[in-house]
Amino acid sequence: MAELAVTSLKLSHFRSYALCEIDCDTRPIAIFGPNGAGKTNLLEALSMLSPGRGMRRARTEDMARAPQRIGWRITAQISADKTHDIVTGAEAGGRRTVEINGKSASQIALARILRMVWLVPSMDRLWLEGAGDRRQFVDRVTMSFDPAHAERVLVYEKAMRERNRLLKDQIADAHWYNALEAQMAQSGGEIIDARAKTLTRLAAAQDDADAQFPKADLAMMPRDDAGARNKDRLREALGTMRARDLAAGRSLIGPHRDDLDAVYAAKDTPARLCSTGEQKALLVSLILANARAIAQDVGAPPLVLLDEVAAHLDADRRAALYDEICALGAQAWMTGTEASLFEGLEGRATFLEAQDGTDGTRLKHTSP
Repeated sequence: MAELAVTSLKLSHFRSYALCEIDCDTRPIAIFGPNGAGKTNLLEALSMLSPGRGMRRARTEDMARAPQRIGWRITAQISADKTHDIVTGAEAGGRRTVEINGKSASQIALARILRMVWLVPSMDRLWLEGAGDRRQFVDRVTMSFDPAHAERVLVYEKAMRERNRLLKDQIADAHWYNALEAQMAQSGGEIIDARAKTLTRLAAAQDDADAQFPKADLAMMPRDDAGARNKDRLREALGTMRARDLAAGRSLIGPHRDDLDAVYAAKDTPARLCSTGEQKALLVSLILANARAIAQDVGAPPLVLLDEVAAHLDADRRAALYDEICALGAQAWMTGTEASLFEGLEGRATFLEAQDGTDGTRLKHTSP
């Protein structure tokens, strides 16, 4: 299986980093240090090598190092099917830009070079928070398989925003709605299909999971009674339900209303009712399944970002996680407060110590 890795990374005025340069091989990287030392900032920088707003979903201007706020830049060399040089960043007050091999590129082009999955502490409450967070999770996983999914979501949301504006303004003329509803139905049907394929891929990949991590039975649940599960039914339903939507002032049917249902399969227990440790284990299981499926599809494992991954995992599950990452051949960037949390990775990973100084975060190569 081919390897995919970040072999060189340079951060300039990004969050707590004034200037930082890292050269590494394709092995996992364990980053340890006290809270506030800048470990998560490093993972966020790596997440900006993918489309979107990164794992924190922060505003572009908020990523610039304070108090200067002169903008930020991330430069990376990616070893994949061939070597790629990526530069992304933003000038003060400007929009994020992307260059690939010296040429201006779209953010979506990043996903064609570097597949990426991540698990961050904010996701620990995925099963307890609102449906929007779970939809976003499914869409992120879907994009990791199919980068074109990002464009489908953008097209759908743009058409829905314009339709919602008409609904809010109480415009009743059908001619204003027809084209928008046709667009929502087309892209919405594609979103529904793509999400369903993603859950099928995850289910298959979980069957190969280490016994230390539980399997989750997943299903997308519509939050309407229109039965609009394909573009033709969705187009019909949008027209039929227009009067109700006018009364509400927004679109009440469509894939933007769906929710992800998850059940701890071995216990037949909804994920939201599981213990904190079980919920964490389910998430790890899904992230690993996502990584395995990508490796099968594209012939190389994705980049894996695991922030404070040891939280709520006992020693056996930590060891199982590290063994799986190494068996997969993935370059996983993992953070924790102590080097001891990465026991078992000695000789199999690069260890970096994060130190917070007056001139910003510094990273020091060290032995465990």
